[in-house]
Amino acid sequence: MFGEYVPLRAEIANVPHFSAHADAGQLLDWLRGAPAPHTTYLVHGEPDAAATLRERIDRELGWTAVVPRSGEAVLVR
Repeated sequence: MFGEYVPLRAEIANVPHFSAHADAGQLLDWLRGAPAPHTTYLVHGEPDAAATLRERIDRELGWTAVVPRSGEAVLVR
């Protein structure tokens, strides 16, 4: 990366049956089948829709969900 070798600390995950055209209810159903992450970042969609989905994830799943600000950097460990 940028001319330097970087140790690989990633894995490839297969996410079957995911559709980029799912509505909020379908996304929540899909998330219910996954283990709860430390934080869920919503980085796609209009701001109002993302905020509404964030609230539903919090309310219905009890997960911490965040809609980052444009340009915000997040350290993922």
